Amino acid sequence: MSHFTPLAPPLPTGTRETTYCQLPQGSATALTLARLADDAPLLVVTPDTASAQRLESTLRFYADVPVMPFPDWETLPYDSFSPHQDIVSARLRTLRELQEGTQGIVLASINTLMQRLPPRDYVAGRVLTLATGDRLDRESFRERLSRAGYRAVETVYEPGEYAMRGSLIDLFPMGTDAPLRIDLFDDEIDTLRRFDPDTQRTQDKIERIDLLPAHEYSLSRSAIACFREGFETLFDVDPRQCPLYVDAIKGIPSPGLEQYLPLFFEETATLFEHLAEQTRIALLPDVFEAAEHHWLSIEGRYENLGVDPTRPLLPPAKAFVPAAEVFAAIKQHPRLEFVTDSASRHAIASATQSPPAVAINARAQHPLATLEAFLDAHRDLRILFVAESRGRREALDEALAPLHRDIPHIDGWQNFLDGNQPLAIAEGALDEGLWLGDPAIAVITETELYGEVVRQTRRRAKATDDNELAVRHLSELRPGAPVVHQHHGVGRYLGLEMLTAGGQAAEFLALEYAGGAKLYVPVDNLQLISRYAGATDELAPLHKLGSDTWGKAKRKAAEKVRDTAAELLDIYARREAREGFVSDMPGEEYLRFAASFPFEETPDQHAAIEAVIADMTAPRPMDRVVCGDVGFGKTEVAMRAAFLAVSSGRQVVVLVPTTLLAQQHYDNFRDRFADTAVQIEMLSRFTGGKGEGDALKRIEEGRADIVIGTHKLLSKSVKFSNLGLMIIDEEHRFGVAQKERLKQMRAEVDILTLTATPIPRTLNMAMNGIRDLSIIATPPARRLSVKTFVQQRNEPVVKEAILREVLRGGQVYFLHNEVKTIEASAEKLRELVPEARVGVAHGQLPERALERVMSDFYHKRFNVLVCSTIIETGIDVPSANTIIIERADKFGLAQLHQLRGRVGRSHHQAYAYLLTPPPKAMTKDAIKRLEAISQSDDLGAGFTLASHDMEIRGAGELLGDEQSGQMETIGYSLYMQMLDRAVKAIRAGKTPNIEAPLDEGTEISLNLPALIPNDYLPDVQQRLIMYKRISSAADEGALKELQVEMIDRFGLLPAPLKTLFRQTRLRQRAERLGIAKLEAGAERGRVIFGPDPQVDPMTLVELIQRHPAEYKLDGADTLRFHGDMEKEEDRFQRIDALLETLNRKAKAA
Repeated sequence: MSHFTPLAPPLPTGTRETTYCQLPQGSATALTLARLADDAPLLVVTPDTASAQRLESTLRFYADVPVMPFPDWETLPYDSFSPHQDIVSARLRTLRELQEGTQGIVLASINTLMQRLPPRDYVAGRVLTLATGDRLDRESFRERLSRAGYRAVETVYEPGEYAMRGSLIDLFPMGTDAPLRIDLFDDEIDTLRRFDPDTQRTQDKIERIDLLPAHEYSLSRSAIACFREGFETLFDVDPRQCPLYVDAIKGIPSPGLEQYLPLFFEETATLFEHLAEQTRIALLPDVFEAAEHHWLSIEGRYENLGVDPTRPLLPPAKAFVPAAEVFAAIKQHPRLEFVTDSASRHAIASATQSPPAVAINARAQHPLATLEAFLDAHRDLRILFVAESRGRREALDEALAPLHRDIPHIDGWQNFLDGNQPLAIAEGALDEGLWLGDPAIAVITETELYGEVVRQTRRRAKATDDNELAVRHLSELRPGAPVVHQHHGVGRYLGLEMLTAGGQAAEFLALEYAGGAKLYVPVDNLQLISRYAGATDELAPLHKLGSDTWGKAKRKAAEKVRDTAAELLDIYARREAREGFVSDMPGEEYLRFAASFPFEETPDQHAAIEAVIADMTAPRPMDRVVCGDVGFGKTEVAMRAAFLAVSSGRQVVVLVPTTLLAQQHYDNFRDRFADTAVQIEMLSRFTGGKGEGDALKRIEEGRADIVIGTHKLLSKSVKFSNLGLMIIDEEHRFGVAQKERLKQMRAEVDILTLTATPIPRTLNMAMNGIRDLSIIATPPARRLSVKTFVQQRNEPVVKEAILREVLRGGQVYFLHNEVKTIEASAEKLRELVPEARVGVAHGQLPERALERVMSDFYHKRFNVLVCSTIIETGIDVPSANTIIIERADKFGLAQLHQLRGRVGRSHHQAYAYLLTPPPKAMTKDAIKRLEAISQSDDLGAGFTLASHDMEIRGAGELLGDEQSGQMETIGYSLYMQMLDRAVKAIRAGKTPNIEAPLDEGTEISLNLPALIPNDYLPDVQQRLIMYKRISSAADEGALKELQVEMIDRFGLLPAPLKTLFRQTRLRQRAERLGIAKLEAGAERGRVIFGPDPQVDPMTLVELIQRHPAEYKLDGADTLRFHGDMEKEEDRFQRIDALLETLNRKAKAA
């Protein structure tokens, strides 16, 4: 019986018979496949999506040709969801590459092969090439885009979207990684530039691009006619009753239309038609069973769902390719089938053994004993160690050091094969090793050495601009929402209106007050408006215009604020007075450490790091909260801080709420500090006995630089030699006693707190500058927001949700928060969904058992985990993308958000189902919480949510238990503004002015059109946001930045918008001089000074004496001026000169 080596596998010849091979052990399978693809294209068929994804990274390690995954839709047969845009984009990219004749390995699961695809010429015929210098007619281009299935939107974020603004067209083509901005000059393409979907700022230029269609079906007129005819002949229902049909006829791609793909084409194809002729096919074991099973589930779902007359379904054989046909098509190609059964006679055995068992036993006296014995026993065996990342490679180097062998670093598999080193180490994403007999080579990965460790892959992050919270609130403004005007109180927002005042058109915000009175606020005064956040929107107390109730409320709140501010400052002053320890300034070492961060820092992250360094190098103790959504890179901020403290000779403590997290942080820190001489220790319930004694001794002697652990670290038995920095993860999970102990430390030690959902009280304190707050609101690239459904509990919904996830190879969290009934609940699920493998985890399990369950879940030994809230903190499971929460009305907002953040860690669409009892059985607050969470789908919603939570609870007063009634009356953001001013006043040694608790701002009117024209920016919401950003800009620099951004995003500025920018610049200058009102017309103007002008009186006297014809004082606070200011330019220059004079002389005096 012959053997084959994976380096030269038996090549299938001809199509008459199948070559059977035994499945090589370990990752030798991938190696065999990679060699099969060396001289001819190859299609690899896996039994399910999960195995295809696992094989993909392993193949990339061994293969020399491109690996082209053809992903599954990840929806159930006959599903009413559409597959995610990114998946469609990847599928079309692979079809396009096949068309261009790229030779490589196509990777697909058997159920993907059972889908019907568009014919070969569809993708080819629908490709539209754009190149610089081409002519492009906007209208016909728009027509072509919408026919190809692209959606028109205001701002482009996802593949398949486009936006047109004047001479700019933004477009995210399918099958590419970044969207494009097309700049037209008249009707030819001037430039094509990529841009970043988060900041909307442009990046590099490209010369040409191919546009693929947006869907796998076509919405051209002929295709729609074909669909119509097919639909009406096939189904005897009234088509007008079918929403899908009605939409499709209009050319609207509604969700789930993919299921009707065969109706859009005369004939459909399968993946086989798209492959090149000489393609070989390799089948992995269990493919036949998987195909049968999938076909049964298609038929089952057809029976169950096919009864709805508004959504008739295509019969299975028309919608899918029956298993028999798939296997018949496979037989047209030379093919190789792997079998696992060793008794089968035809199969050629492989010359491989299972990867060597050389586990490192960390508890033994000689951890590497088994590995050493193995190396000694197999002297002629060449071994390649593979680690996952550079950091892990360093760690592995360290671990193997006691062997005293020379282990060089090399790049990849091919170099090792060609070389002759007996041992080597490389990096690559392999999850198992291999052992070949001929030539004698073994690959040992970390899995063999460390067992199946739960290792976190980090994601690269992208940038957002500093999305002011105020702006974020404004973008949620819907007509009818309550807003606060600083001078007039609470009214309802009606919308933006164009009015003509003094012969000039301008835009105004229309507000409605009690009794139907209307107030129009000019858009350049938007800084006086904030969103009302106190009671609920419906109950917001509308004020009467012109009455004194608002004045009184404001005054009362001001008194309250003054007391709060005084107490605050007392605490603050005590902290300022204490001398903390000063870190050294970051030097060479630190820069090297920062440079080894494998991802780009996002601007928010960068800002947070800068702030932390500034705090640490200042003499007072740091107390900063870094708030960022789950997975947004808070840990890196902590690591930089830790590095700085350690290099200044201090110890660092990292405090985490659970043992699992301690382990995870320990691994991450080890990985990150691999190239430095920093010693890291871990203390938790796992490190008992002798090991712990040693560790404590090392900590006391100061040999341990960074100590990671649970609250055990706070106990009296742990003594530090010189603690400098304390990092607290997930602060809200610690109890009161621990928080008190932390409070004592706050005065001396630098403290850095990391959290995803700040508890309202900390949020409140941070906002008032008692603790400093850094927000990281930048989602890493490639994370989709979580689709959230709030529903009454019923079995079909649960079943559907679990099946959708399990069948795409994913995993489900099922949250049942009562330990008593948790087993029964799991049993019910097993009956309901027999396909699922169900595990149970809750806090009362013994620690080891719990860790085993979590680890098993991570390694996909089961795919449904019935659990209590213990999963709130814990390891990331990238393939868990559905969470079902029972009795969701029982959780707080922060908790719901935290739980929902456990899914959506990878780039699959994630779903969260919040199951509730009937509405009558829920409290009002619960209903409001559920509404808030289902609305905040976007990533980075943690912060917005916490401030929502604050609004729902009425923000807890900082220092007293007095829940604030003040906030209800004047609204949250205004209260904060007043508090901020009072704090500043007391710090400056003044008494806060209760009469005027806020900056009134300057009103400026130059009788010139100053607005964002409708045709420049048609979307009202966007216009409102831009107005608010312009009027809230801090200084000239910020205005310049905004101008650059607007030109980049929307095109050259029209004249009225330029005027708006200039006017805002003047307003900023006038504000600094304490001017209340500035008016100017064609011949005269006036300046009205506020109660506390920053102008030297002598300057005014001099000015009037010098030019008595032009200037004169009118009353105590008004300066009138005359002159010829007919032209816009003259008017601006005149006022410029006047402000300059007022300012300059004030300086001289």
